[in-house]
Amino acid sequence: MKKRKDEYTKVAAVGMDVHYKFTTVAMRDEKSRLVRRERLDHHDRGQLRQVLSRWPKEARFVMEASFGWGWLADLMEEVGLQPELSNCFKVEKMRKARGEPKTNKRDAGLTSRLPFETDEWWKVWLAPPEVRDRREWMRHRTSLVGVQQSTKNRITAVLHRHGIIHEFSDLFGVGGRKFLDELRREGRVGEVFLPSGAWTALDDLLSLLDHVRGQLAAIARELRKQLERTPLAKRLDGIPGFGLILVHTLIAEIGEIERFASQRHLASYSGLAPMASDTGESDGKAPLGRHLPPRVNRTLKWAFIEAAHGAVRTGGRWREMFDAATNNGKKNRGRGYIKVARELVKVVYAMWTKGTEYMDKPPSRPGSKSARSRGRRSQDTRSGTGQFYRPMVPASQA
Repeated sequence: MKKRKDEYTKVAAVGMDVHYKFTTVAMRDEKSRLVRRERLDHHDRGQLRQVLSRWPKEARFVMEASFGWGWLADLMEEVGLQPELSNCFKVEKMRKARGEPKTNKRDAGLTSRLPFETDEWWKVWLAPPEVRDRREWMRHRTSLVGVQQSTKNRITAVLHRHGIIHEFSDLFGVGGRKFLDELRREGRVGEVFLPSGAWTALDDLLSLLDHVRGQLAAIARELRKQLERTPLAKRLDGIPGFGLILVHTLIAEIGEIERFASQRHLASYSGLAPMASDTGESDGKAPLGRHLPPRVNRTLKWAFIEAAHGAVRTGGRWREMFDAATNNGKKNRGRGYIKVARELVKVVYAMWTKGTEYMDKPPSRPGSKSARSRGRRSQDTRSGTGQFYRPMVPASQA
């Protein structure tokens, strides 16, 4: 026990390679020398808590932001430790650049070296429990929407396989559901009978669809309550294109707006800031131009682009922006929606950081040409009256 205690007193940095049932740990001293290795068993939380409580509180603890780190980070904070997250993609590039093999011990050892880097290029935000729980809500809803769509496709396939024709534009609307419920009861449409297997499949699929719809409705009710309780959600709900689901998706995925230094950083995180790739080819080919980066928050990118579609449908300046980028919708429509989504990022960032309401025509920036011209007009006339401040005199006295 004394030897273990002495080894802990030397520890300055700890790297953790987290897996489902265990975690491999590497510990280093102030000179980045490896002083200890451990293996944490995840089965017994009480014993795990005891082990973590013996670790030095002043050391830096780094784990990769891969799947399943949240509960362990919460447990570490519970015993007084301060875990940090590293970007798993950047660390992987570092490992390949060093030519090191990928093993549990090597991964833990490499992660334990990160606190000694001169720049914290590897560090990413560690979302608190309340933000992770909000993400669970939204991602669970997304998975249910996928189940709902898959179930609808399977119901349509049953009708297709057995030659049951219908004329409904929406098979799952009011009229379509009456048609499906009648088919469910009778097992036939006119002279066309469903075999027993298909009849059972249709009955089960309709029951599954009703159940999933009920779950989605319950989630929508809960999100609506949260919308009413949260001033931020109420403000963001006023932006054209954003509704209940997209607003909560934004709040869940962004978490804390303060972690983004500017709207450009938020756009980059959302995958809406094109990156340059302008290296010319030796054979005379044109430069490749700009493209959207692949390593982004895909959920946030989807939310902004989905909101862009809705904003364009509302018309106004959003439709004008889209038409200007797409020649009135005739070409490059995808780029047009990306341009609108990029502008929505600016609006969301400004409203979130400044606590303001949405304005269709935002005020001019201080020092801009429009602001200066408006300032000159305000000096010459009384606001809202059009009358001059300076008294008018006869021309003969001028």
